[in-house]
Amino acid sequence: MSSTVHSVEVGLASDVGRVRQHNEDSAAVVGTVYVVADGMGGHAAGEVASRIAVDALVELADRDVLEVRDIEAQVEEANRRIVASAERHPEQTGMGTTVAGLAVVSVDGSRHWAVFNLGDSRVYRSIDGELSQVTADHSEVWELVERGLITPEQAARHPARNIVTRSLGREPMATVDTWVLPPHPGETFVICSDGLSNELSRERIEQIIAEHAHADAAAHALVKAAVDAGGRDNVTAVVVRSPGDLDEDTTAASS
Repeated sequence: MSSTVHSVEVGLASDVGRVRQHNEDSAAVVGTVYVVADGMGGHAAGEVASRIAVDALVELADRDVLEVRDIEAQVEEANRRIVASAERHPEQTGMGTTVAGLAVVSVDGSRHWAVFNLGDSRVYRSIDGELSQVTADHSEVWELVERGLITPEQAARHPARNIVTRSLGREPMATVDTWVLPPHPGETFVICSDGLSNELSRERIEQIIAEHAHADAAAHALVKAAVDAGGRDNVTAVVVRSPGDLDEDTTAASS
């Protein structure tokens, strides 16, 4: 899919991959809220958890004014809904999901990006062609990276790379991380499940988004590359690209 939201071009792509039988990833783009969730729990339960999370987060798009605390509160609401669903349906016991996303918020009357993350789905940001990882994975392996014991490249191949330390579906809920970033002309964000980041290096992601001028083409190219590289998990990517010249309407949030 492709759409333009206040001059911001958006693309979304997802694929079940080459190994899994079901796609437990969910993603949505509504207004200026962009979300990816990677479900866990097997059978249909992971898919249920990720869909509940995404549906809850995109409700934020209905707000006239959005602040970071609203995002944090809505992630908590998503967690409550997942836990409640599992209590009503015993076959969903133990289901959970990561969540990562991007939204336009108002900070002291000006428009900013808010990045949020819980789990090991990621948000990357490219400025002037240089891609950096905004989020920090909540996983056992990434803790080793942050302690300097292994490199990010080694983490991508580590046998325990899928063990997350924070996720939705637990009580009490773990802390959701947030970052507030001022908009930058021509920037690109990539929001993805670990099925993409485990298959493609940061350099490869950087290369692919540089090769595709349109967000929709970039999102589909990223997912295809991850599947071609092995596709050992579900793969989902949302690409958000700002125009080269920002104006008042570019990342419009009511203030």
